[in-house]
Amino acid sequence: MTDPGPRLSLLDRARTRTGEPDDAALRGTVARAVSAERLGFGRFWVAEHHGVPGIAGAAPAVLLAAIAGATSTVRLGTAGVMLPHHQPLVVAEQFATLTAFAPGRTDLGLGRSPGFTPPVRRALRETERNFAADLAELRAFLTGTAEITVHPRPAGDVPMHVLATGQGLQVAAELGLPVIVGGPILGVAEDPEPGLAALAGYRRDFRPSAQQPEPRVSISLDVLVADTAAEAADLLLPEAWAMARARSEGAFPPLEPVAAGRAASRTPRQQQHLEQTAAAAVAGTATQVESRLTELLDRTGAAELVAGSSTFDRDALAASDAALADLFG
Repeated sequence: MTDPGPRLSLLDRARTRTGEPDDAALRGTVARAVSAERLGFGRFWVAEHHGVPGIAGAAPAVLLAAIAGATSTVRLGTAGVMLPHHQPLVVAEQFATLTAFAPGRTDLGLGRSPGFTPPVRRALRETERNFAADLAELRAFLTGTAEITVHPRPAGDVPMHVLATGQGLQVAAELGLPVIVGGPILGVAEDPEPGLAALAGYRRDFRPSAQQPEPRVSISLDVLVADTAAEAADLLLPEAWAMARARSEGAFPPLEPVAAGRAASRTPRQQQHLEQTAAAAVAGTATQVESRLTELLDRTGAAELVAGSSTFDRDALAASDAALADLFG
């Protein structure tokens, strides 16, 4: 059996903030990774988004290379690289290169989400692709079993993970890969039974692989810890308000200060979206967060929590990260 891996990790989307240039978000992500290593987080994930005003993280392999140069022990991963945007060979070459700078601590999370808008999808030259076939081809490149030898050759293994929904879970089970699940499949704010049934199906249908002899589930959601529940709700507001605007206006904006979110005029639809985002997150005091996360980890049988939290105030976010690390220390 392989090492079960880290129990607690952070996901940072390089969120931009009003009044800041985009590069400040990238520098903030590197600084947060350095802090995560010091706090004892096992893994630090970054994401891939294209043409999104509120996110500067468009090139995860490049961003991880910068983080690799600033850290030495924390595992580095993508949650994830979107395979419909790339050829498997190019992804394999990027992450083989990354292992030269972070040998033995590189993870490759892979998804299949489309581009944010039709113009972005056209710019990415998106076409119908076979996700399972792309995953298998990528694994062959990374393990040296393809007809093409990747150079540089990877300095150690590059474990693959699947960002999974219902169909993605089945693909991961067939290929013997670990999964990262979040959103509706967790049933945090809704009926949990369909999500639990999907996870049971993944475990039932799992085919052992050289990388992963047993099924492995990680859960991803927003987690924020503060001294009081009201303060935690304030920390969550900038992200929840941005999500509400994205769902109602079709544009995902930079994070705004809490005061701006409070003062904003909201339509009933936006208020509903805001409440749904807040309900799907875990935000509160240390005691409240520990209780909810323990229940969620027990219910899903997850091996790892991926905390994907963000807020406008970087100092408050750092304090939340430290409090979360203390809970799982």
